Amino acid sequence: MRCLALIAAFVCGPAIAGPLAVELLERVADAPVVIVGEVHDNPAHHAAQADIVSHVQPSAIVFEMLTEAQADLVTPDNRADQTALADSLDWAESGWPDFAMYHPIFTAAPGAAIYGAAVPRDAARAAMQAGIAESFGTDAADYGLTTPLPAEEQAAQEDLQQQAHCNAMPPEMLPVMVDLQRLRDAVLARETLRALDETGGPVIVITGNGHAREDWGVPAYLTRLRPDLDVFTIGQQEDGAGAPGGFDVILSAPAVDRPDPCEAFRNKG
Repeated sequence: MRCLALIAAFVCGPAIAGPLAVELLERVADAPVVIVGEVHDNPAHHAAQADIVSHVQPSAIVFEMLTEAQADLVTPDNRADQTALADSLDWAESGWPDFAMYHPIFTAAPGAAIYGAAVPRDAARAAMQAGIAESFGTDAADYGLTTPLPAEEQAAQEDLQQQAHCNAMPPEMLPVMVDLQRLRDAVLARETLRALDETGGPVIVITGNGHAREDWGVPAYLTRLRPDLDVFTIGQQEDGAGAPGGFDVILSAPAVDRPDPCEAFRNKG
């Protein structure tokens, strides 16, 4: 890992500031693929992503939040209009946080092609029944989806899924949740390579920290498929904590004041 340094804090407008920012922006400008993680509901993380996109002016942006069909709905006519674009994407029904946080990323590089790498809900449900290799397609083996994870990594991923679900997930569901995470990582990687091949790059990937981590997220799939591809990874913490798994650089912003997502589970019974 070519770690620059830990950027302990940044401020909005511009979102990335300070002497290390110059080195960071120089490095991301040189990489054919840049993966920028986030905590989904933190506005400062999205402001940083927009700054990076604005600086790089990538040929393509890949969004975890969009399906391929949704990405096709982004046009020059609706892209600059936050309300029109949100309506076209049916964002209000998507389950993602306020589109106002994401829209500046779309407008930061108006010429960038938009790619969607979300696994549609019906496809995810089908994968739970048929298996992720069958769902992914004929190149599943190339992405490692036909091979079980090493026992230690499987256990670590199951533990992470349990924590993410407030320790309320039935144990028999944990392997399924890990499989779905692997499927989403692989689809993100495949779409990133498609964007790179079709546009020539650079490509910026907008996704959660869990998909951006180097040890078993999208970067690991890209390295498996194209070992010589230079992939630069950025994780984003809150108050200097979080974003495990390895990144080239880690940014940190103040935590968002949010309700405890596990409170509902504690109040049951």
